[in-house]
Amino acid sequence: MSAAKKVKASMMNAIHDLPLLVARDEGYFRDEGLDVEIIRTPGSGQRDSDHQALRANVFERTMEALYDQGACDQFRMCEWGVMKRAVESNTSGGHRPAKIVALGSAMSTFAIVSDPKSGIYEPEQLKDRPIGVSPYNGSHFTTLKLLEGFLKREQIKTTFAGTMKERIEALTRGEVAAISLMEPWISIAEKRGLRVLMESHSTRSEAAGDELDGPTLRKMFNAEAQAASAIAKQPERYVHYLIAEAGGLLELKDLNLARILNAPPEPYTRERFQHTYEWTRDWGLVPSGATYENTVDNRAWQ
Repeated sequence: MSAAKKVKASMMNAIHDLPLLVARDEGYFRDEGLDVEIIRTPGSGQRDSDHQALRANVFERTMEALYDQGACDQFRMCEWGVMKRAVESNTSGGHRPAKIVALGSAMSTFAIVSDPKSGIYEPEQLKDRPIGVSPYNGSHFTTLKLLEGFLKREQIKTTFAGTMKERIEALTRGEVAAISLMEPWISIAEKRGLRVLMESHSTRSEAAGDELDGPTLRKMFNAEAQAASAIAKQPERYVHYLIAEAGGLLELKDLNLARILNAPPEPYTRERFQHTYEWTRDWGLVPSGATYENTVDNRAWQ
């Protein structure tokens, strides 16, 4: 029997990477002939997160720096975050190129949350009011997506407000009008009596370097698809990963399991690229000049 193919994949937060964790721990990667090492890096969702994952230059953040240095082969983030990193790694010098290699598999819920004491009940009341996010992460992009249906772009005001835990603290001190949170922090906010104004699932994308071949990626995605199916059937079996990140701030009964949604990875289409890239570019979040050909590689399905 040949040795298992070794792959190093990085992760930040359990809600983003739940299929990755389940595929490893249930043996789905092993069944595909893979030996996947998951490199855990601090995101914004751990109770004890630091600010390295929130630096303004995304390539100085822990996960991106590890990828840039060749310490991991593959990573996943919100669709717009992967778009930013893939575009900028391919259009500016000095960085290891990353390609978008799949859409999926996690569908992280993000919510805009207010404090009932503020009297904010609807998104329109956030006009020109500061909303706490982490820049160039899912909380940032999803906030823009959610609010542009209610406000003009120039009326949407986001501000850096630290980690998920720090955002909740800033909100309760009245320093921001609202905050953007993902699970398990939405459930923590609800447990504390804060108000969810609106929420949406944030689609994930997967990125990899040219060194990771198509057949290996396809095996990874097969395992993640199997994990997504397992999570859908028994979400309560796997939410311990999220509870652990919260560091004792909530229990299983506090989590809204309906927010745990995952989907099998699939090819990243040209139509999807154009829509997402143009939206991100028009917000001034990525440079012009990227193309489907230099940003996307669906080699897992070829």
